[in-house]
Amino acid sequence: MLLEQLRDRFEERLANEAKRFGEKNRLRDACEYALMCGGKRLRPLIVLMIGEALSNDLDVFASAMSVEFFHTASLIADDLPCMDDDKVRRGKAALHVAFDEATAILASYTLIAEGYGGIYRNGQKMKESLSFAKNAGDVVLACLEAATRSGGMQGATNGQFLDLFPPDYTWETAQKVIFQKTVTLFEISFVFGWLFGGGRMDCLNQLRKAASHLGMSFQIADDIEDQKQDRKVSINIVSILGEKEAISLFKKEVAAFRTSLEELKLWTEPFQELYTILSRRVPSSLFR
Repeated sequence: MLLEQLRDRFEERLANEAKRFGEKNRLRDACEYALMCGGKRLRPLIVLMIGEALSNDLDVFASAMSVEFFHTASLIADDLPCMDDDKVRRGKAALHVAFDEATAILASYTLIAEGYGGIYRNGQKMKESLSFAKNAGDVVLACLEAATRSGGMQGATNGQFLDLFPPDYTWETAQKVIFQKTVTLFEISFVFGWLFGGGRMDCLNQLRKAASHLGMSFQIADDIEDQKQDRKVSINIVSILGEKEAISLFKKEVAAFRTSLEELKLWTEPFQELYTILSRRVPSSLFR
C-alpha cells in the first residue's frame, strides 16, 4: 500500500528528530516517547502526499514534522488528569503516566515550539529552490498564520475547552467543537503541504474546504465507533443527530471530500487509497 510506504519513510525521519532537540535528559526522552508511540500519522502524510502531488520537487518533510509535533502536543494535553484523564494512548501508558504530569506538560510545550521551528526550517529549505525562493517568505508567513489560528482560540485550544465544558449539547456546539478541535489540525496539513509544495496561494479557501470535509467525516466515523463501544464522551454526533442522520452526513462529507480533491487536482493514488480507507470506516451494512 502506498500509504504504508509513505508512513515508513516518515517514521524513519521521525525516529531521528528528537535527537535534534538538544542534550539527552528526561524531557527529551519524554518527547521521544510521545512521538514514537505509533499512530496513523495521517496528518503529516497529507503534507507529504500534497507535496508529491504538486510535482515541484520541493522538500516538505520539515513542515510534515511540524504537523506531527502539533498533533502529538495536543494528545499529551488531552490525556492529562485535568483534561480527559486518559491513562493509555495508542496501547501504551499515556505520557503523564509513563513519566509524570509536569514532564508531560513541558513536553507538550517543547513540541509546540519545535513545530513552529519546523515552519522556519521548511522556509529555509524552500529558499534553496531557484524557482520558488522568492515565495519562501510569504509561504512562511501564511503557514505561521494557519498554525497560530488553528492552535489558539479559533482552533484546537478553544475546541478542547468547549469539549470539556460544553455550553449545551446542540448540533451547533458539536459542529464548533469538531471544526476547532479536529478540522483545524487537518487544515494546517493541507496548507503546509500545498504552500511548501509550491501550490498557488489563491487556493487556500479550497484547501480549507477539503480539510473541513475530511475532518468532519473522520470525526463522525470516530463517534460512530465510540457509540458502538459505549465510550463516554462529552459531545457525540450520533447522540445528537441519531445514527441514521449521522451516517447520512458521513456519506455526504466523504463524497464532498473526494470532489474537493478532484477540483484541486489532488486525486492521486495515495489520496484515492485514503478515500477508500475512510469510506470503509463506516461499514456498508450501516447504510441500509
